[in-house]
Amino acid sequence: QDFHNLRAWCLSQGLLFEDATFPAHISSIGPSLLPEDKLRRIQWKRPTELQRNPHLIMDGVSRFDIMQGEIGDCWMLAALGSLTLRKQFLENVLPKDQGFQDNYAGIFHFRGQCGDWVDVVIDDRLPFLNGRYLSVHPRTSNEFWPSLLEKAYAKLQGSYQNLNGGYLSDALVDLTGGVQVQFSLKDPPPYLEEILKAADESRCLMGCSTPGQPKRNIELRNGMVQGHAYTITGAVKIRYKNTWKHIIRIWNPWGHGEWKGPWSDDSPQWDDVEPKYREALLRNKDDGEFWMSCENFQEQFSWLYICNSTP
Repeated sequence: QDFHNLRAWCLSQGLLFEDATFPAHISSIGPSLLPEDKLRRIQWKRPTELQRNPHLIMDGVSRFDIMQGEIGDCWMLAALGSLTLRKQFLENVLPKDQGFQDNYAGIFHFRGQCGDWVDVVIDDRLPFLNGRYLSVHPRTSNEFWPSLLEKAYAKLQGSYQNLNGGYLSDALVDLTGGVQVQFSLKDPPPYLEEILKAADESRCLMGCSTPGQPKRNIELRNGMVQGHAYTITGAVKIRYKNTWKHIIRIWNPWGHGEWKGPWSDDSPQWDDVEPKYREALLRNKDDGEFWMSCENFQEQFSWLYICNSTP
């Protein structure tokens, strides 16, 4: 499908695009994502029906724009969260020649990797169940790039149901066309702290996952979710008391729900960090992002994924 030709045709006819290859129909959701009675109640709505002034992107693209919906695609959203930190990859996936302001015709396109880069064209009808987003929903009510990019990825995979459980490593490669390596944290490499710091400094994309059943989403007392994918958004070495400490910053694609142990937002460890470093590093908000020591990281997570454009 040629995005520019289709959009020009829709604009000349005064029509909003309806994508026959990924229709606003149960077939695009998938037969077993939801019970049949719920599938029948799904409604499809365009952002222009939901908001008076929708935007594709507002004030730049950030991981904090993303809040996972009812679909179990944390693996894809964790990769997407990492992508927002690496603008050179993001611009490849999210073309800038589109929006709700100029030449709007209900049609958008995104680029994904399927052995080769492909342009994925979609219409902007999004699935709702009982008035709530089935898909990823925007933290800012009128910013729609996460929902539309998720829809393009669902189309690439065949249905929304095919996003319900997957591998973070696959999503990192699909969104970058890059190379990924994974480390088991049951038997971690001896220089894990240095690997994380070097990967962060060389602007790699990083993610990690917790052990457990992915469909169950059991939240532990310490704030961690079992069988869940997270994004690694930073790795630093800071002065702590009279020594150096490696800490790792991690983000939950739910957009809330954080680690409650040492180095978390309210933990006393931050009292012993120099104020200038504390102010630079600590964002005390319920936004799904938190810091953790390297030791706790190895205990809580089962896999680490690192991806970049070249080996």
